[in-house]
Amino acid sequence: MNSVFSGSATTVFETMSRLAKANDAVNLGQGFPDDPGPEEVRRAAAESVLSGWNQYPPMLGLPELRRAIAAHYGRMQGLELDWEKEVLVTSGATEALAGALLALLEPGDEVVLFQPMYDAYLPLVLRAGGVPRFVNLRQPGWRMNEEDLKRAFGPKTKAVLFNDPLNPAGSAFPREDLELLGRYILKYKAVAICDEVWEHSVFEGPAHVPLMALPGLRDRCVKIGSAGKIFSLTGWKVGLVCAAPELMKALSKAHQYLTFSTPPNLQAAVACGLALGDGYYRGLKDSLRASHDRLAKGLEGLGYKVLPSQATYFLSVDLGPGADDAAFCERLVREARVAAIPVSAFYAVDHQRSIVRFCFAKKEATLAEALRRLAAWK
Repeated sequence: MNSVFSGSATTVFETMSRLAKANDAVNLGQGFPDDPGPEEVRRAAAESVLSGWNQYPPMLGLPELRRAIAAHYGRMQGLELDWEKEVLVTSGATEALAGALLALLEPGDEVVLFQPMYDAYLPLVLRAGGVPRFVNLRQPGWRMNEEDLKRAFGPKTKAVLFNDPLNPAGSAFPREDLELLGRYILKYKAVAICDEVWEHSVFEGPAHVPLMALPGLRDRCVKIGSAGKIFSLTGWKVGLVCAAPELMKALSKAHQYLTFSTPPNLQAAVACGLALGDGYYRGLKDSLRASHDRLAKGLEGLGYKVLPSQATYFLSVDLGPGADDAAFCERLVREARVAAIPVSAFYAVDHQRSIVRFCFAKKEATLAEALRRLAAWK
C-alpha cells in the first residue's frame, strides 16, 4: 500500500458526519448548503442529458464552457484569458489541485503550505513527491508574517499552495498580504497554485482579487475555481482552471491521465450559469451575509467568542486558552446533538487547538434548531 494514503486517517468531515447521523444531530460540520442551487442551471443540466451530447467531451472541456469561463472572469475580475490556450475544465477543484501538483513537482521540490489548510493539500503534495514547508497564519485575522515567509521559502521552493478566501477560517487576504506573497513568489521563481473556490462567497469587505491579477504574477499562477461553490451545487464537481499557456500544457497532460473529461451535461449547465447576471451574485452574497449574521449573533448571545468571518460558508469560535477543540466537538455532537469541526484538523504541525468551525450555509430553521440545542446544552 502507498504509505501516503494507507497511513492517512479518515477525514474529520467523514468522522463528524457519521457522528452527526448516529446522534441525530444538526450537521453544521461539513460544508454544503441547504439551498438546491439555481433552477435555471439545474434545468439546463437535465435538458442537456435528454437532448445534448452524452459521449466523451473534448479533453480540455466543452468550448462553450471554456469561452464562458474566460468571459466570466473577464467581466467579474478583469482577467483577460485566451479560452483556447489558458482555460481547462476538470472534475472538481480537488482534481485540479492534484493535477497541478503532479504536473509541476519533481521529487524533492518544496511546496509552501499555509495553516490552517484544507485537509487534501498535504497528502496530495506528498504523493506528488513534494516536501512541505509550513507557514502558520497569525491572529488577529489569519494574516501572513514576513519572517514566517522568509523561513519557508528557499532555493528548492517550486510551488505555493494558496487558498483565498481561506477555508476553514472564513477570511479573505487583504491586498497587502497578496503583494507580500507575490514578492516571494517572484524572488524564488515559484508557481502559485491558487485555490480560489470561494471567490464568489466574499460577503464582507472588498471583492475577491485573484493573485493572478497582481503585477508580474500572470504567468506564475494556476487559478482554480469551482462551479459547485459558485452555484451551491457541491456534488457536481466541476473545476475551472486558468493558467498561462506554458503552464497549461503541463496541466492538461496531468488532467488527460487523471479523469480526461467531465460530464458534458454539467459543463453545459455551468456555461449557462456563468452567464447569469450580476443580480445572481449579489443575491448569493446577501444570502451568505444573512445566514452568517444569524448564526454569529446567536452564538455570541450564548457567550461564544465568534471570530470575524467575511467569506466562505464558515465561521469560527475561539474556546480560549487550554481548550481542546476535538474533545469539545465530540461532546457537542453527542450531548448537544450539533456537529461542528475542530480547526486543529486543518493543521499538520503546531496545531491550533482552541478554535471550532461551524457551517452557516443552512436554512433559517436549521440554524435556529442548532442554536436552540446549544442553548439547552450550555
